[in-house]
Amino acid sequence: MTTAREGALVRYEVSPSGVATVTLDDPATRNALRDPLLDDLLARLEHARADPAVRVVVLASADDRVFSSGGDLKSFASDTPLIEKYAGIDRFPRLFRLLGGLGKPTICAASGDVLAGAFGLALACDLVVAREDTRFGCPEIKVGVFPFMISALLYRSVPRAVANELMMTGRMISAVQAAELHIVNAVVPAADFDEEVGRWAGLVASRSPLLMRMGKQALDATRDLPLDAALDYLRAQLALAFGTEDLREGVSAFRDKREPRWTGR
Repeated sequence: MTTAREGALVRYEVSPSGVATVTLDDPATRNALRDPLLDDLLARLEHARADPAVRVVVLASADDRVFSSGGDLKSFASDTPLIEKYAGIDRFPRLFRLLGGLGKPTICAASGDVLAGAFGLALACDLVVAREDTRFGCPEIKVGVFPFMISALLYRSVPRAVANELMMTGRMISAVQAAELHIVNAVVPAADFDEEVGRWAGLVASRSPLLMRMGKQALDATRDLPLDAALDYLRAQLALAFGTEDLREGVSAFRDKREPRWTGR
């Protein structure tokens, strides 16, 4: 199923297997994360969260050179009143929180350079599959902007010294280097990229949507909790999982050497 509206900057399509592909499609700005695109993206992700047919979300780009150029620098330097700018940049934390609390796995299909705010978008996803010629970085410091919002995600993803280097120098890193830093899960030749993204999405979509949602929610809730509090929360979630039909079906299917039939209950 495909849904679209005239002038939309983000395309949305759901496959029969439950893969929702959310595609940034604003080539005139290199998919700059300006307010209209962010509003479209937030709306598409909210739709995916509420759609029971969706099992995994793939964030993709219609531009094969750049995933996204990041925040809209023109708006940063505009004469818009400061209070309006402050209200507008709320879209970034809302987006990062939404990806964490989506209840469904997210895959960033990095088919081109992932820059500035888009780097934060990739870091907010659960998995990243990158084309081998893709670069990642926070180049905004070169034009007098510090990657404030991204720093929270970057500090949670890579060693402190590396995060500081990327943010303070604006240096770009390759997809292979990103994989070495455990930012990227797979680096794929261009000819195999779409197939590999599909393979990852299909694999994740084949798991129990109920247990995946419970797991995603648990990860989001315990990410920054002290160990004791995290363990208490996770123990309760595991106990709830014991009462699901999907857990019993998964164990039965394993014993019977067959594919499980998930009911989401």
